[in-house]
Amino acid sequence: MSEIVLTRETSRDLERLIRTHSLPPQTPRRVRRSLEILREFAAAGVGLRGRWKSYRFLVGPWRWMIFVYRYDPDRDAAIVLRVFDGRSESSPTGE
Repeated sequence: MSEIVLTRETSRDLERLIRTHSLPPQTPRRVRRSLEILREFAAAGVGLRGRWKSYRFLVGPWRWMIFVYRYDPDRDAAIVLRVFDGRSESSPTGE
């Protein structure tokens, strides 16, 4: 089973989304549940294009929440790099 690693940027993104989107207090628990699939199926996400082409994304507990990650086979780890609001112009799914 793969390890799931959240970067500092991911934590900051998530804190910002909780604050700016008035997300409920159980959001971190819901996020962990959404990412659990990566433990057994690290390639579960969809491949991205453009400058994000070496990454994959997975939809979070809400359809608009996008987790960008990469799988590191040497560590056997899914490294979650960022969290985006998929509806925003800065989302990597919009490229």
